Amino acid sequence: MFEQELSAARWRKSSYSDGNGGHCVEVADGFGGAVPVRDSKNPHGPALIVPAPAWTAFIGQVKAGPFA
Repeated sequence: MFEQELSAARWRKSSYSDGNGGHCVEVADGFGGAVPVRDSKNPHGPALIVPAPAWTAFIGQVKAGPFA
């Protein structure tokens, strides 16, 4: 469903990614009720499509600290 749209997506790295070019998660904005997520080390690999409410809840938990 999103494959063609993802080819034109503007990906951004997570602010939690390290500065050495590794261990990076990228997300793409502008997909309405979904958030595409991929590994920056494999930009042509698969992307996870996460429902926006689930992504928001996940980010809230990351910011709260239990995954640190």
